[in-house]
Amino acid sequence: MDKKMLGWLLALTSLSACSRPEQGEIRLNQVGYYPHQEKVAVWDGGKVGNYIITDAATGAEVLSGETSYTAFNAWSPKERTVLDFSALETPGRYVLRAGDATATFEVKEGVLSPLADAALKSFYYQRTGMAIEAQYAGKWSRPAGHPDTCIMVHPNAEGPVRKAGDIISSPRGWYDAGDYNKYIVNSGYSIGLMQAIYRLFPEYFAKQSINIPESGNRTPDFLDEMYYNLSWMLTMQDPADGGVYHKLTAPSFEGFIKPTECRQQRYVVSKSVTAALDFAASMTQASQLFAPYEADYPGFAKQALEAARRAYDWAVAHPDAFYKQEELNEQYDPDVSTGAYGDRSAQDEFFWAASELYYATGDKKYRDKAVACAPAAYGAPSWGSTAPLGFFVWLLPSRELDEADQAFADKLKSILLAYADQSLEGADTSAFHAPYGDEEGDFFWGCLSEKGANQATSLVYAYLVSGNKAYLVNAYRNMDYILGRNATGYCYVTGFGAKSPMHPHHRLSAADDVVEPLPGFLVGGPNPGQQDGVVYASTLPDEAYADDVNSYASNEIAINWSAGLVAISSALDALAGEL
Repeated sequence: MDKKMLGWLLALTSLSACSRPEQGEIRLNQVGYYPHQEKVAVWDGGKVGNYIITDAATGAEVLSGETSYTAFNAWSPKERTVLDFSALETPGRYVLRAGDATATFEVKEGVLSPLADAALKSFYYQRTGMAIEAQYAGKWSRPAGHPDTCIMVHPNAEGPVRKAGDIISSPRGWYDAGDYNKYIVNSGYSIGLMQAIYRLFPEYFAKQSINIPESGNRTPDFLDEMYYNLSWMLTMQDPADGGVYHKLTAPSFEGFIKPTECRQQRYVVSKSVTAALDFAASMTQASQLFAPYEADYPGFAKQALEAARRAYDWAVAHPDAFYKQEELNEQYDPDVSTGAYGDRSAQDEFFWAASELYYATGDKKYRDKAVACAPAAYGAPSWGSTAPLGFFVWLLPSRELDEADQAFADKLKSILLAYADQSLEGADTSAFHAPYGDEEGDFFWGCLSEKGANQATSLVYAYLVSGNKAYLVNAYRNMDYILGRNATGYCYVTGFGAKSPMHPHHRLSAADDVVEPLPGFLVGGPNPGQQDGVVYASTLPDEAYADDVNSYASNEIAINWSAGLVAISSALDALAGEL
C-alpha cells in the first residue's frame, strides 16, 4: 500500500465528519488571471477526464482539453483533479465546465490592481483618531474614535522622567487587528514588510491612487498611509531614554462595539527590546523612502533616522528586555490581557534593524551586528520572525556592495534560494498545484498570510536575485490558492470573488451596521487548532475554517496579514509583464 493511499484510509476512518461532496466543485482564482499567466483550476470531486471553456457572453466554446493529473493529500480522504487551461490568453469572461460543475472566471491585464489597491486602502479603514469620511469610505464612513490624547503611563512603564499615572498624547496610528489596540511590534513589522516591497517597485506605487485624504499631494498614497502610523509610532518613544513602549492598549479587549462607545482607560505599557528594534528598522526604512518628499513631510526623514538610532542604542543596552505580560501582571496593576506579541529572542530583530541602519548610514558597527546575528536558514517573514526583512535589505537588486559585503550578500542569497527550491518541491503535482497548502503544517493561526502570501513574497525576491522564472510562477500559484483555488472554495479577501468572508472577526465590521464587511482584508485562514471554540464544518487541516464573527482563530483580520496581502498583490501586479 503506498503512502498516499494509507493516508487516505487513515483520514477516512478518523475524520467521520468529513464526507465526500455529492457533487464536484471547481476551485479557481475568483479574481482572475493575467493573459500570459499560468491558469489552473482544481475539480474537487475525484477524477474527471476533460474540461470545456465557453465565452460567458455568447456561450461559444473557446477551449477544451484533458485534465492534467489527480492528487491526494496525506491527511485528507479527498481526491482532486487539476485542470490546466493556460493556453487561453485572450482577455474576456469565461465559463469553465468540468464534470458536473461550472465556474466563471476572467482574463485581463491588471487583474490584481483592484486587489492591491483595496489591500492598501484597508489600512485607511483601520485609522484611529480621525473621522473616516464618506467621500473616502462610502457606506463604511464613521466618526472619529480613540483620539488617544490622554493616555496613561502604566506602572510597568515608568521611565527616567515619566511616572505611573502620567498622561501623554499618542494619537493616530492603525487599529492592530479585529481589536482596538495599537502594538509597536506588529506595526513595525507590517510597515517594514510593505516598505520592503515599495523599495522594489517605487514606480508602481507612484502611479497608485486609492482615494484617501492625502491623495493628490506630491507623495505616493502608499507613503501617505505609512506616515499615518509612523507618526503614531514616534509618540511611543520615551524622549528621556529612546526606549519604545511595547503597546498602547486598554487593559482588556473591548466588546463588539463602535470605537466611539469604548470607555476603558488606555495605557502605554512596558518598553521592550523587540519593540525598540522593530521601531528602529521600520523608521530607518522610512528615513530613506520619505527623503524625496520633504515638501509634504518636512523634517520627517531626519527625525525618523534619529529616532531609529536612539531606539537601537536602547535595545543594545537592554538586550533582555522582553515583554512578559504574565510576569508584569503579577507585579503591577491593572492587569493587561490584550495581545502580548511576546518573544524569546531578539536576534532576528537585531539582524533586521542593524541591516537597515548599515544600509542607511554605512556605519560599520551596524554591519558587525548584522553579520553576527545573521541566521543560518530562511523562513517566511512574520512578526515573530523578522530576519527575512534583513535578507531583503542585503539582496536589494539596486544595491551596490563592496567585495566583503557582496560575499556576505551572496551567502544570504544562497540561503534564500535553498528555501525557494525546497518550497517548490512537489508543487507541480500537488493537489492544489501550489507550493503552499500541500503540507499539514501549512495550516495554523494566520497561515494564509504568514505562510501563503509571505512564502510567495519570498519567491518573488528569489526570482529577482536569480532570474529563475519558476519562482515567479509559483508565487502566482500561492495567490491563486488565497483567491479561491483551495479546499474551502473561499476567496479569502473580503469584498472579492464569488465566495468571500462575510463575517470576519473584526469589531469595525461587526459594529458598523453595514451588511458587507470592510473590503480588502485577508482573513487568517484554516486553523486546525480551532482555539476559539466555534463549531467548524470540517476538522481537515485545510478546511478548518469558519466564516463566523466569533472565529478569531480562523476569521480575524490583522494589519500584519494585510501587509502580506499588500506585499504580494502589489509585487505580482508590478511583475505581470515578465510572465
